[in-house]
Amino acid sequence: MRRAALPALSLALLASLSGCGLQPLYGGGRNGAAAKALAGIKVAPITGKQGWLMRNALNDRLASMGQGTPRYTLKVQLDDKIEGLGVRADDTVTRERRTLRARYQLIDSTDGATLLDETTGWDAGIDVTSSEYATVAAEDTALERLTEIIADRILARVALGAQN
Repeated sequence: MRRAALPALSLALLASLSGCGLQPLYGGGRNGAAAKALAGIKVAPITGKQGWLMRNALNDRLASMGQGTPRYTLKVQLDDKIEGLGVRADDTVTRERRTLRARYQLIDSTDGATLLDETTGWDAGIDVTSSEYATVAAEDTALERLTEIIADRILARVALGAQN
């Protein structure tokens, strides 16, 4: 009897969610409010290797929303740090943490008003090996992952703002 009640209860709970006011963020596909807002964003140049990676990650995601007339400009400033965490008795570092923070501003191109001014960040752990090449490769891989994560976070926040 209990096994038969579980699917019925699950269906009842799912049916009750439809009236709670939650809406899918990208509802309507390319015709939805979020996709239209994202399609109208131009990413300003960002300095450095981190900036090149971030701008490419943002542009790749924005390109999937379609092409719109650029109404907004997204400005991003990055702060990238690597710090040693694990230290042996002989003062050699065995573990590093790479932290990437992004301050981003969404600016309306028509009147120059700042619509969004926020900060987001993420970090990644890196094992330091005896091979300097392997450590540098791990640091670069961590940077690539971090830019992808932060690009997703920035555009999710911008899309959420377009819903309101």
